[in-house]
Amino acid sequence: MSIGRENNKIIAWSAVIIWMAMIFFLSHQPATSSGQLSASITNFLIQTITAIFPFEIESTSFHFFIRKGAHFFAYFVLGVLVIHALKNKYIYLAIVICVMYAISDEVHQLFITGRSGEVRDVLIDSIGATIGITVYYLMCKLLRRKWARS
Repeated sequence: MSIGRENNKIIAWSAVIIWMAMIFFLSHQPATSSGQLSASITNFLIQTITAIFPFEIESTSFHFFIRKGAHFFAYFVLGVLVIHALKNKYIYLAIVICVMYAISDEVHQLFITGRSGEVRDVLIDSIGATIGITVYYLMCKLLRRKWARS
């Protein structure tokens, strides 16, 4: 194995670990801090959307959507990073890594003040990761086909 490939592997797995650490950091916040962060994001988005489009947004439902969307997005990115680190092989292993991390993240939240572990969140995280992995895999396959024709 060449030095360049070894560096790419280290960079790819470092990105996975950094992203997992970011998820852990956000999950480690007490409920009040986490709620304030998502509420401020929700309020900003509501103000931005209503400034552009003349309709009212129900903030409680929208806040729930933002929180669950954040779960989906975080694990979509994790899925992409993991399948990339696995060199677009071992799709099922990538899914297992992401699902196990989602489970561990929810268990971790059981020990944080005001937080809870939710099966629903594990499902949202798992779906996000699986879609991220699938999109990455299909994009790579499409690009390989395109390059093979060139």
